[in-house]
Amino acid sequence: MARKILVGVAWPYVNGEKHIGQIAGAYLPPDIFARYQRMTGADVLMVSGSDTHGTPIMLKADAEGLTYGEVADKYHRLFVDGCLKMGLTFDLYTHTDTQNHWDVTQEVFTRHWETGFIYKAAQEQWYDPAVNKFLADRYVEGICPFCGYPDARGDQCDNCGRLYDALELKNPRSKISGSTDLEVRATEHFFLDMGKMNEPLLEWIKEGKEHWRPNVINFTRGQLELRELHGRAITRDLDWGITIPIGNYPEKRIYVWYDAVIGYYSAAVEWAKLAGAPEAWREWWDADVNPDARLYNFIGKDNIPFHTIIWPGMLIGYNFGASHLNLPYDVPANEYLNLGGGKFSTSRGNVIGWNTVLATYQADAWRYVLTAVAPETADVEFTWQDFMDRANNELVANWGNLVNRTLGFAFKRFDGVVPAPGVLDAEDEAFLAEIRAGFESVGALYGAVKLKAALLEVRRLSQRVNQYLNDRAPWKMIVTDRDRAATSIYVALQAIDWLKLLWAPILPHSSEAVHRLLGYDQPIFGRQYTEEVVDARGVHQVLRYDHSDATGRWEPSMLPPGQTLREPAALFIKLEEEAVPGLESKQ
Repeated sequence: MARKILVGVAWPYVNGEKHIGQIAGAYLPPDIFARYQRMTGADVLMVSGSDTHGTPIMLKADAEGLTYGEVADKYHRLFVDGCLKMGLTFDLYTHTDTQNHWDVTQEVFTRHWETGFIYKAAQEQWYDPAVNKFLADRYVEGICPFCGYPDARGDQCDNCGRLYDALELKNPRSKISGSTDLEVRATEHFFLDMGKMNEPLLEWIKEGKEHWRPNVINFTRGQLELRELHGRAITRDLDWGITIPIGNYPEKRIYVWYDAVIGYYSAAVEWAKLAGAPEAWREWWDADVNPDARLYNFIGKDNIPFHTIIWPGMLIGYNFGASHLNLPYDVPANEYLNLGGGKFSTSRGNVIGWNTVLATYQADAWRYVLTAVAPETADVEFTWQDFMDRANNELVANWGNLVNRTLGFAFKRFDGVVPAPGVLDAEDEAFLAEIRAGFESVGALYGAVKLKAALLEVRRLSQRVNQYLNDRAPWKMIVTDRDRAATSIYVALQAIDWLKLLWAPILPHSSEAVHRLLGYDQPIFGRQYTEEVVDARGVHQVLRYDHSDATGRWEPSMLPPGQTLREPAALFIKLEEEAVPGLESKQ
C-alpha cells in the first residue's frame, strides 16, 4: 500500500499580492516535494487555502474602501491565478470562509471545550479611546520586548520571531487612529490552556525528530524548555471571523491563528467531500485508521511556533476525546528571503509582487532561482543581478543549452527520430550508470526536503552530459563515423530523458516541454484547474489538481530508438539587462 503523505502548506493572508519571499519560503518548496513524492508512487494530498479572516484583511479592506469579504475574494483569486501560472499542484486550495471550514473549526473548538483545554477568563487588553475599540493584536504595534525591533506586531515580532502578549509591547500605538494614548481594560475571552500541553509537547518533541531542520528543532526545544507555556486567548473582540459555537457572544470571533491551522485538517475533509468519498480524509488524518501517514507542514520562519508548539498542542488536546488525529511528521520551515537588507513584507510594502513578475518572466526561471537561493537554514538576500546571473549562466547555459543543441542536432542529422545506437563501449555504460544513479541520490535529497542540494546534484549531472558531448564531439564524428555519432547522440538523449525527470519537480513546465520534444504524448504531470463551489456561505473558487493521466515515474526508462522527435524550440528565454529591474542603468 502506498504511503499516505499530507503536504500542508501555510495558509496566506489575502491582504495583498504575495511576494517572492513568501513563495520561496512557504509555497514553492511543498510543490517540489509533492511532485517528487507523487512520482515515487506515494499517495499525496497537498492542501492549503487563503486565510480570509483576521485583522490584516480588515485593515486592507479599510484602506481600499471595500468590505472584508470583497477584499478576501479579490486577493484569494489573485493568489489562485499565481498558483496556476507557477504550477503549484494543490489537490485542494480553498479558504477559511467556507461552511466546511466553519463546521470543522467549531467542532475542534467544542472538543477542546469538552476536554478541558479551553477555559474562560478576563483578559487585560489594549483599548483605544479615540475609536472606542479593543485592539486585536494586529491593530497595535510597538517595540519588541525581546529584541527591541521598533515595528513589532501585537502578537509576534517580525524580526526575532518570538511570540508574546500584546501588553508586553513597549511604546504601543494604535494602527486604527495612530494614537499612543492607549488604555488597558478588561474583557472576557476564551483561552487555549497551553499550560496543560507543555509536558506532552516536550515528550513529543524529544523522539523521532532527527530529520527536522536544526533551526526548527532548536527553536522549538528552546521555547518549551526555557519558557513555561500558559493560556493563550483564542477569541477576539471583532465582527469578522468564525463565531463561537457555545454560549452567546455576538461581538466576539474565534481568533485567526486558531482557525487557520485547523485548515490543514478541514481542507482534507473538504477535498474528500468534493471527491465524492466523504470519509477518505481519514487515510491521512485519523490516527486510528492510519497511524503511519506522514504529515508535513511547509511554512516560513515566522510560523515555526504556531506549527511546532501551538498546532501540535491543539492536536494533543483534541486527542483527549474519543477520536484521534495524527501529529506532524515534519515541519520543514525556511528562514527569510530578504530584500534590500530587510524582510519582505506585504503589509509594509517591501515586496516584489509574485503575480507581477510571473507576467514578465518564465515561471520555471523563478522556480529555479528561488530553489537555488532557498533560505533553508539561514536568511538569504535577493538581488536582481543574482536572479539574472543564475537564470542565464546556470539554467540557460547548462540545462537549456544541453537540450537545445542535442535535440537540434538529432532532429536535423538523423531525420527527426531518435537514432538507433550501436554497441555501447565501457565509457558509454559508465556514463549512463552515473546519470541513472541520480534517481537514488537526487531522490534521497528531495525526500529529505533538501531541495537546494537536490538542484545542485541535478545541475552537476546536467553538466556531466555537456562534458560527455564535448568529449565525444558527434558533430565532428558524423563526418567519418555516422554510426558512432548516432550512438553518442542516443546516449546523450537517453541521459536527457532521465534528467527531465530529475529536474521535473523543480522545473515542471520545461520538463514537460522536453518530454514532448523527445516524442512522448502522455504528460509527466496532471492538470490544474479551478472550480466554483457553492455552500451555505456563498460561492467559492477553489484550485484543484487532477493527476489521473500523469505518467511521470521516479525511475529510469528506455528511450525507444526510432521514436519521432518534435522540432526543437528553446526552453528558456535569456534575460537581458535592460529587461531586469535595477540593471537598466548599466546600459
